[in-house]
Amino acid sequence: MAQCTAIIDIGSNSMRMAVFQKTSRFAFHIIHEAKSSVRLGENAYKNGGYLQNEPMERTALALGEFLSIAHSFDARKILCVATSALRDAPNSSEFITRIRREHALSIKVIDGAKEAYLGGMACTNLLAPMEAISVDVGGGSSEFALLNNGTVESMFSLNIGTVRIKELFLDHNDTEGAIRYIDTALQALPPIKTQTLIGIGGTFRALTRALMKKEQYPLKKLHGYSINDIRFGEFATQILSASPKKLKSLFIKPDRFDTIKPGTLILLRILNHLEAKELICSGVGVREGVFLSDLLRNAHDRFPANYNPSVRFLLDSYATHSDHGNQCAALSKRLFDLLHLSLEIPPHYRHELVIAAKLLPIGIGVRYYAYQRHSHYLALSALDYALTHRQIALIAHLLLFKKGHTASDLISKNSFATLLPEMQTLDALYTILWLAHFLLAQRQNAQMINLEFNEGVLEIKGQHLYLAREKLKDLPLPKKLVLTFRI
Repeated sequence: MAQCTAIIDIGSNSMRMAVFQKTSRFAFHIIHEAKSSVRLGENAYKNGGYLQNEPMERTALALGEFLSIAHSFDARKILCVATSALRDAPNSSEFITRIRREHALSIKVIDGAKEAYLGGMACTNLLAPMEAISVDVGGGSSEFALLNNGTVESMFSLNIGTVRIKELFLDHNDTEGAIRYIDTALQALPPIKTQTLIGIGGTFRALTRALMKKEQYPLKKLHGYSINDIRFGEFATQILSASPKKLKSLFIKPDRFDTIKPGTLILLRILNHLEAKELICSGVGVREGVFLSDLLRNAHDRFPANYNPSVRFLLDSYATHSDHGNQCAALSKRLFDLLHLSLEIPPHYRHELVIAAKLLPIGIGVRYYAYQRHSHYLALSALDYALTHRQIALIAHLLLFKKGHTASDLISKNSFATLLPEMQTLDALYTILWLAHFLLAQRQNAQMINLEFNEGVLEIKGQHLYLAREKLKDLPLPKKLVLTFRI
């Protein structure tokens, strides 16, 4: 089995574990996740922060089973971090010592700044580049990290968390007191000007999942989902006034009923304070941050330029049989540079086209017959990181192919059409991708093909193009494009 690392994150409300498997130096995927609502911080905030016996017992039992799972995957490393509940508790050493004695596991208690950094660093590496502030609402505290196109510039931690607000205020029906407490805490943040808030943590994921179901969102991925402040505010207000029956109809899971309202209230007050206009859901957080800090420890906590771990994982796992994807990418770049102005394709789509070209053969790793459909499914399912939902939808859709049809012909009803570019652009990108693929039908090197474009005519020069010319009969061309061949 390839190298596996298990990361355990002990929070005030939930304890989670992810098992990561490497497929090459920096590429990885998650092969198992476990979660337990141990509520380690339960009743602590009303008892001077002291951890109570029953929550500690639950957490110890769950930890033992987490470790059993990790060992079943032959995890070479098991890294365990704890945040607010153990950070705040005067008796935390009692619990840490017990776990070391019973399970031979060392728990690293991280401070608020480190927690904010790990969550923010995971976002900078595993979401599309952007300027934003990451906000991780946990059970005992909330962490903030200012992100600037790949770097974490500053971190802050405030003692506002779902369990803390629930026990100190909402259990006593003191909503106004909770708002005053949260707003006062937020005054400790420096002036921050950003249009984008990245939500980390269970509350934001629960709200995102509910919103996606409510609006029948086509792409089933929490990570990277985007919503504007008005729509989010309207939905959050519904949550705050909902009965348990109404919460269920709003797609909130029952195990979230007691913490979703304090978490939603915290998020609303943060959104009001920061005046952000866009909210993006992060499916990654502290666990991924801990894993990446180990994986990238000699690379300044950043992936190499233009590196995408999801793309590399797919290539490692399904495209080991040939170099065809790389040759398609090289030829697609040249075709795009020659044709994009004439075909009126915005230049930024070159990035998605190249990724699609690299991934074109991955379906063959599943089954040759109908491999295009398998490539489409794999890309749609496993492209998780450093891409927007629109980019993922486009890349996956370009990988579909049917003789005599354009890309727009292949958009099915109730699909992710709302995430795709306009039809002219979509069809032009599809033409370039499959033109590159067919020109390489003989599996020759892309450098052996010479291209010239003038006044709507693409002249293709090279040897061994008989098969290519045959296959190109199956590819509809844009009206502005004519192909000629010369040996």
